[in-house]
Amino acid sequence: MALSVPFVLSTHSPVPVSEADLVTAASLDGAPEDAATADVLALDAPPAEHEGKAMVARWYAVQVASSCEKKVKATLEQRAITLGVDSRILEIEIPQTPAVKLKKDGSRQAAEEKVFPGYVLVRMMLDEDTMMAVRSTPNVINFVGQEELRSTGRARGHIKPRPLSRQEVDRIFKRAAEKKPVVKVDLAEGDQILVTAGPFKDFQGEVIEVSGERSKLKALLSIFGRETPVELEFAQISKQS
Repeated sequence: MALSVPFVLSTHSPVPVSEADLVTAASLDGAPEDAATADVLALDAPPAEHEGKAMVARWYAVQVASSCEKKVKATLEQRAITLGVDSRILEIEIPQTPAVKLKKDGSRQAAEEKVFPGYVLVRMMLDEDTMMAVRSTPNVINFVGQEELRSTGRARGHIKPRPLSRQEVDRIFKRAAEKKPVVKVDLAEGDQILVTAGPFKDFQGEVIEVSGERSKLKALLSIFGRETPVELEFAQISKQS
């Protein structure tokens, strides 16, 4: 069963759930549901006790407002201390991979690419206090989990947080550990460019193909009155507005 389940917006957050968010959540899918609850990534240390009950820390995915991942992480870390639940909210992670952003002028800038934009991962001991601490954090939408329908069946119910399976967590952090940088290019098919270096310097053209892995693109240049496809390096061109 996919991890993508119905989301319910917290009352404090006006942010709607987009189709892109649901697609992203679907990519978190891992083991079947019957194995997911039993096969979770637990804390390496022995289970802790809270109010006389043994508790195990597990990883949960939390949906947040777009581009607010770092803000949520910093705020929740501080709130956990303020609310006295920092011994049960143990880690807040935004899995990222190294990236290289290629600017319009052909220069390169080191950056980071989020593995799952719109989500943060929280390793925590789930109880009413820790759930409330997470849900009431500004820019948090809700946990990823199972919707519990209301008795009438007419309205959306409460989301029960679902721990990520070991396979899901392993896959997410394996992607984050990849060393090969992701190339982010500020170019797309149809963009107009100016060649700034090489044998076609000062020619203008239209991008027809972008290859970020090879740091090259193909563009149609007007040569002797004919549109000719030419392969160029990113460093040889600049994007025209």
